[in-house]
Amino acid sequence: MDSRGTHVLSVNIGRPRPNPWKGISATGIDKRPVDGPVAVTAPGPKGTGAVGLAGDRVYDVKHHGGTDQAVYAYAREDLDGWEAELGRPLAHGVFGENLTTLGVDVNGALIGERWRIGPDVVLEVSCARIPCGTFQGWLERDGWIKRFTRAALPGAYLRVIEPGEIRSGDRLEIVHRPAHDVTVALEFRATTLEPDLLPRLLAADALPDETKEAVRRRTDATRPDRGART
Repeated sequence: MDSRGTHVLSVNIGRPRPNPWKGISATGIDKRPVDGPVAVTAPGPKGTGAVGLAGDRVYDVKHHGGTDQAVYAYAREDLDGWEAELGRPLAHGVFGENLTTLGVDVNGALIGERWRIGPDVVLEVSCARIPCGTFQGWLERDGWIKRFTRAALPGAYLRVIEPGEIRSGDRLEIVHRPAHDVTVALEFRATTLEPDLLPRLLAADALPDETKEAVRRRTDATRPDRGART
């Protein structure tokens, strides 16, 4: 473990580039580490392209960005595992993450868990990342979406609770853990390949509203007594 303990290895900002993989003009998946402090603020509702880090944005505004996807974090330990599996180096930011972390189990984080980063910023774990065609095209790996989904190491989206500035090397401290067992990995598995887990997700109040509504619809649709009452 790095002598600094649990911390942010790098803060990564997207460089706009053409997106031939999704039929939209551009993508911000090409994240690169930046020097110096980066302002972090709540971006407001989805639909504008705004995200939590100054200088960054998303271009698929229907599916990305906004309050519940303000910041995306991925663990360096998981990137190292993918390096070994894929047989290629993976730089900080290559998965499109804003924060490359060290020492924190990102996929084991609880939905609603809060992280203090540096002296000011507090972020709250909101949901897992779902892979898309842009991600697959960016990594130039056929079948990547299925491979990534089977691994259930999605990384975490976070919302901004307290704004401020962050920078590479900032300490990351878990300051709140809610009283349930719904992790990022569990939420991802339930909403992708293991729908039998869906009822467990409703214990996590901090899930995005649209996720909770989808879970309720899917859970109701599969109830064995649905339609039996008169």
